[in-house]
Amino acid sequence: MSKSTAPSVTRIALASFIGTAIEFYDFYIYGMAAALVIGPVFFPGGNPTTQALSAFLTFAVAFLTRPLGATLFGHFGDRIGRKTTLVASLLVMGVSTTLIGLLPSYDAIGAWAPALLCLLRFGQGIGLGGEWGGAALLATENAPAGKRGWYGMFPQLGPPVGFLLATGSFLLLAHFLSDQEFKDWGWRLPFLASSVLVMIGLYVRLALAETPVFAKVLQQHQQVGLPLKEILKSHAAPLALGAMAMVVCYALFYISTVFSLSYGTTALHIPRQQFLGMLCVAVLFMAAATPLSAWAGDRFGRRPVLLIAGSAAFLSGFLLKPMLESGSPLMITAFLSLELFLMGATFAPMGALLPELFPSEVRYTGAGTAYNLGGILGASFAPYIAQRLVTEGGLAWVGGYVSLAAAISLFAVYLMRETHDNSWV
Repeated sequence: MSKSTAPSVTRIALASFIGTAIEFYDFYIYGMAAALVIGPVFFPGGNPTTQALSAFLTFAVAFLTRPLGATLFGHFGDRIGRKTTLVASLLVMGVSTTLIGLLPSYDAIGAWAPALLCLLRFGQGIGLGGEWGGAALLATENAPAGKRGWYGMFPQLGPPVGFLLATGSFLLLAHFLSDQEFKDWGWRLPFLASSVLVMIGLYVRLALAETPVFAKVLQQHQQVGLPLKEILKSHAAPLALGAMAMVVCYALFYISTVFSLSYGTTALHIPRQQFLGMLCVAVLFMAAATPLSAWAGDRFGRRPVLLIAGSAAFLSGFLLKPMLESGSPLMITAFLSLELFLMGATFAPMGALLPELFPSEVRYTGAGTAYNLGGILGASFAPYIAQRLVTEGGLAWVGGYVSLAAAISLFAVYLMRETHDNSWV
């Protein structure tokens, strides 16, 4: 691609970032709703613990379907192109999220309410499963030599921005609405607002061109008939190691946000508005860690950065019990900030590392499937498991869960060979 026709860094950054920001906003508002209101609205009649467990199970549904979305959209992304697939994934996610905001409660339609909720969560999972892989390739397949980690950071900035938008929306609702108004109808507003954000994302993405790397694949007719079959046949080891490497990222995030929000507002009786404000502070540390870790990955290698950050995450599990149990907002905010900083540090290099594990003709399928299989292992049941652990054994067991997740990722990264920022093959 000539310099005159190559997209600018700003356009690449915006196009790869905006979709992940919107889609993670959609995903996070459900996580917060699950911690605060999904239980009583869709699973009334039980005690608060049972309601929380039921809500967290619906949270898990989307993670279980994300690998399916990764293989579905990955198939078309590796067959017809990155651009069309990215537009389709954003549409699926946005429609599913908006419909959740319109879904009647259990009191209105009975058992159909949780059934339809699970169906729409299925749709969210399909859409988000196809998003990340395409966004990462959009950035990295346009990256110049020596800058792949930095370009791969652009979609990794989407989650903290999406989280800030999601948390900010719930914080505003907590400020202006009573608890009853929030439960009756207020929680629906962030879901309905997703439709506006999706239109913005579609406008940006429809202006994209195909990446030069995949344009070369198309020109040389190198597409694979069944990318997933090729992945399982020839690239199973990178797929498994990539998925395991992602586990710590997911566990750090969802224990620090969804579980901690539920625990802090119920067991510790911290006002919802205050805890959401604490999370807004903490996620800034995640945003700060992302460019630092991406730069370090280009400078020193992805593997050393991940080994250091993963080791710190392993040790952080031992801090969960004393810092959360203190009940001190300052101590809890410090712990949340530490965990989300480490999440950013382990997450940022993945934007380049996972695509580098696979060749061009199966890269969308391989990177996206590894990323989302890691979500099943590290996030799908993380809030549910943490809730059960704290009920049965206390917070120390939840901290052990974080350390175990870090150990799994450390083991996978240790077994990997260092990926290199050479020419795509």
